[in-house]
Amino acid sequence: MPTIDDFQKLDIRVGTIIAVEDFPEARKPAYTLQIDLGSEIGIKKSCAQLRKNYSKEELLGRQVLCVVNSPPRQIGPATSEVLTLGVPDATGECLLIVPEREVPLGGRMY
Repeated sequence: MPTIDDFQKLDIRVGTIIAVEDFPEARKPAYTLQIDLGSEIGIKKSCAQLRKNYSKEELLGRQVLCVVNSPPRQIGPATSEVLTLGVPDATGECLLIVPEREVPLGGRMY
């Protein structure tokens, strides 16, 4: 069973999506996101299967939670530098985990 120490090893931060592009090379419909995680971490890229629930316009400017200390993951021709967090909806498609209110960029989840 994971301990609180195990959980605290994950560095989960809030960022704002500043760019969204189609990712046609992905096996499932996806976007590539540029996420501003504040001055300490900077802008990072994430690949996410969000096209079933979100348009590019809906994502732009949205705050999201990201794991920033996982190793980069190669997804086809793109590298995903952070893991954008979500949960499955009733059909198994991703819904983003987002702060209830706008918060400062780079804030760490606790």
